[in-house]
Amino acid sequence: MPTYKVVVQRNTLRFAAAHFATFSGDAEPLHGHNYDLIVEVEGRLSADSWVLDFGELKALAAALCRELDHRFLLPRDNPALSIADLGDASEIVFGDRRYVMPKSDVCELPIDNSTAERLAEWFCQRLAAAFSSRSRSNLTSISVGVEEMPGQAGWCTLALGG
Repeated sequence: MPTYKVVVQRNTLRFAAAHFATFSGDAEPLHGHNYDLIVEVEGRLSADSWVLDFGELKALAAALCRELDHRFLLPRDNPALSIADLGDASEIVFGDRRYVMPKSDVCELPIDNSTAERLAEWFCQRLAAAFSSRSRSNLTSISVGVEEMPGQAGWCTLALGG
């Protein structure tokens, strides 16, 4: 039995965001990327002879990109960060570094680090939830690549119920 896959990438699937990742007791300097997204969905063909409509997949992924666009990506589950709610701002502390940012500029994510791999996992989970709510039972897996720069991407693959 053949395997089928649809892929959407780049073009409208982009977002610009700031972040810093933590590693081995240290942290990168605050910086940003113009991220590109690559989404691959595998599954059985539907009665309409497709895995998933490209337009639907692009719309779902683009909406998620817009949530992150021009924001600071805050990994709220990062044990190395101290995060405080200051009302209209968020305070993020790592060691002797302290950042205070307007909440409207911060996107709190339920991840432990703002690496490309964890961002890819966040996209996978959000897209999988959207597929589930739309009863896309023919889908078997989703893979997402988050490209920080051309030729440098972190990937996550998630098995789906299909």
